[in-house]
Amino acid sequence: MILYHGSNVEVREPMLLKIQRELDFGKGFYTTSDLEQAAKWAKRTAKRRGTQQALVTVYEVDGEEINKLRLLSFDLPNAEWLNFVVKNRKGEFIAENWDIISGPVADDQTAQVIDLFLDGMYSEEEAIRRFLTQKLKDQFTFKTETAIKLLKYKEVIVL
Repeated sequence: MILYHGSNVEVREPMLLKIQRELDFGKGFYTTSDLEQAAKWAKRTAKRRGTQQALVTVYEVDGEEINKLRLLSFDLPNAEWLNFVVKNRKGEFIAENWDIISGPVADDQTAQVIDLFLDGMYSEEEAIRRFLTQKLKDQFTFKTETAIKLLKYKEVIVL
């Protein structure tokens, strides 16, 4: 499987950062199988950090090796996914029992829906209904050193 990581720097050797913003699946090294999504992340990161350079680092991962790890996968934006993402984004503690978490990305398209859900304007059912009408990209979050070692650097794409 090919995965991409968008940033303003090339990441030949991925690592887990001790401090990280409150993201969908908590602390970890984020990748996607969608090059377009990774390019968006790279451009956003470069802009946020005030640099001109936007890069996508490409990795290959052995799918059979991934399946040997502790995985949590969300196939669709369902109630379990929504509540998991909301807790992480609010900075609430979630037990870290996973090597890799995968599922839909709660990005710019979904942020407004999540905000309206948090404000009580949308029910859980309404929020999920709105997510299902969107073509959400995927994300794979590597949460342990064991998992990160599976990422084999292939190349970097300069945008």
